[in-house]
Order: sequence, then C-alpha cells, then structure tokens
Amino acid sequence: MADMEKNHKNNQNQIWKIATVVCVVLAVVALGIFGVRKIQQGQREAELAQLASRNTIPAETQTPQSTEPSQASTAAEEPSTGEPDILEELSVPIPEKEVDFEKLQAETNKDIYAWIYLPDSMIDYPVLQHPSNNTYYLEYNLDGSKGYPGCIYTENYNKKDFSDPVTVMYGHNMKSGAMFAGLHKFEDAEYFEQHPYVYVYTPEKMLVYRIFAASEYSDKHILLNYDFKKDGAVNGFLAEVTSSRSMGNHYNEEVEIDPENSHILVLSTCISKKPNNRYLVLGVLLNED
Repeated sequence: MADMEKNHKNNQNQIWKIATVVCVVLAVVALGIFGVRKIQQGQREAELAQLASRNTIPAETQTPQSTEPSQASTAAEEPSTGEPDILEELSVPIPEKEVDFEKLQAETNKDIYAWIYLPDSMIDYPVLQHPSNNTYYLEYNLDGSKGYPGCIYTENYNKKDFSDPVTVMYGHNMKSGAMFAGLHKFEDAEYFEQHPYVYVYTPEKMLVYRIFAASEYSDKHILLNYDFKKDGAVNGFLAEVTSSRSMGNHYNEEVEIDPENSHILVLSTCISKKPNNRYLVLGVLLNED
C-alpha cells in the first residue's frame, strides 16, 4: 500500500514537472513571438519614416513670399485655390515639400492617394483608402502584412478629393510616437497654439487646414452617426465636439467656419486607457477651390 502511495506521489510529481516544463516552453514561445512582432513593428515604422524622406523633399517651412516653384513632380507646383493669394494673405507658412505619387503608387501601394504632414511631429505619412474594406488599413500595413502600426487611412464614405463637408482620417496611437500618436501633443495648450496648420497633399494640389479644435470624443462612428449632407448636421457635430470638457481639450473660437460651405478635416486616434474615447484634431480648409 505504501509503495502504491509512493508511486502515486511520484506520478503526480512527474505530471507537475511536465506541466511546468510545458508552461515554460509556451511562455518562451509566446515571448519569442511577441519579440518578433515588436521587431517587425519597429522595422515597419522605420520604413515609413524612410518613405517620407525618399518620396518628399525635406520639409523646411517657408513663408509664401519666399517659396520658390519647385521642379516638376506629380504634386502641383502651386496650391490650387479659388483665391490664389489666400495663403499669402494669411501668412501661412508653406512647407518646401512635394510628393511623388506616381512612384508611391507603383512601388509601395496603389491605394495611396494623399499625404498628410504636421510640422514638428512624426506625422508625415501617406494616406490610403481601401476600395471595399473600411477597416483593412487599421490592421494591415503598406506591404500587406497584418499587424501594427497599420496605416493612416480614410473610409470609402469619404471622397478622395476632400470635397466632403467632413473628412475623417484615422491612425493608431502608437507608444513609439508613430502614426497618429503625435495628435496627443495638442493636449498641451502651448503646442496647440503654436502648431495651427495641417498640410494634405494630393496628386493635384496641396490643401491647408487651420486647426480650430483638439478634443476628446466618444468612440461612436462620426460618418455613420451624422449625415453631413443634411442642413445643421455639421453644426450639430461641432457643437458636440466643443461641448466636451477635459484638461487636454483646446478650442480656437477665432477661426471662422461656415458650417454650410466649409470643408473640415477630422484626425482621429485612440486614447491610452480610455478604449471608449477618441482624441480628435479638427481643421477647416483655408484654400477652398
């Protein structure tokens, strides 16, 4: 009987040892997979940073008065505006920057249709739109691989010419500071005041948006909850955004907005530890056609 109990205890010990070894092996494998994914993520972020330097002229902001027309490229040599001198009249600094869209679409990804640039941040990226899957670039990278950091993208509810009353652009809030993590810089009042412009490049023109709000918001889908073609919808949305109160919210009430005619760009990203909220940066287009 004692031998049976001894053998039973030995068997239990062996089972526990085997289970421990299995757990350790699984933990090592999981850590290895996590490590590989982090390395791959870092490589993708580095590739995105290199993409900016390969496909754009180094960004040095100049005043419109000192900006020289640059060499031919797929980006417009001068902003296409209905009021050609509006940016100069407003003393808007113009980045010395052009984007080679033909090269980007041929060599990188055919879904690239625009480029977004925010001075003094890491936000200097191509903008994509998948033709049928609106969440594709939330989970997939430029090269088609799945995982972080994903891409900066819009959904097909928005036109690619930025002519909608409200265009919403999405990007992950990466711990590395990549993608749209830089939007959280606008939580600082001084940064919000000193960085008033968003630049969006398309194959035809450059668009300049004047930032007028940076605010926490719910995670509800903006374009599905508001029909911006209806009268009053833009006003309703803006009223909801500006009614939010938080330490990181800032508004510039001096920026003129015509809810019936203005074109508004909304940049949206997640907030750490607040899965049901988003941080939005909103700008109104200055150089309207």
